[in-house]
Amino acid sequence: MAKREGVTILTTGRNAERSRGRSGFTLLELVLVMLIMCTVLAMAAPSLRGFFSSRRTSDAASQIVALTQLARSLAVSEGRVYRLNLDTEEGTYWLTVQQGGAFERIASEFGRMFSLPDGTTAVWQSPTLSNTVGYVQFHPDGTTDPVSIRLNGPQGESVDIACQSATEFFEVLTGPEVTGQ
Repeated sequence: MAKREGVTILTTGRNAERSRGRSGFTLLELVLVMLIMCTVLAMAAPSLRGFFSSRRTSDAASQIVALTQLARSLAVSEGRVYRLNLDTEEGTYWLTVQQGGAFERIASEFGRMFSLPDGTTAVWQSPTLSNTVGYVQFHPDGTTDPVSIRLNGPQGESVDIACQSATEFFEVLTGPEVTGQ
């Protein structure tokens, strides 16, 4: 006899044994579910690998844009010229500030050398800059050198970063601006 919410239910035989026994999944059912999950993940893993590597290229582009915003803000607030330097052969970029007549790395975390993700290359797209080591200057009056940078990722994706005029901010271009449509 079993009681549920004040109602007495009379059970006999096998049903009585089941109601008193444990309910749950058998080991075989659990193994089958795990096998199905592993198979699905194994099929999805190659496509996820490409997703994460393309995200690294776009994350690097966002980081470069953030550094340009910092350089512009510091140039205006301190009244000094800042540069975003990019070495396309080494795949590195860093900020410098004009101290006297020379440019030196800034004395903070943002002055360190940053690296592009593995397999990502950068190309300057400006007639005034060299193809390998170049820089973009940020002036105390808030202007900057118009330039665009294309990051080419290992999966064939490309991300464009551009400042289209001396008074505009750098931005990651998407849609028709990038594809030329």
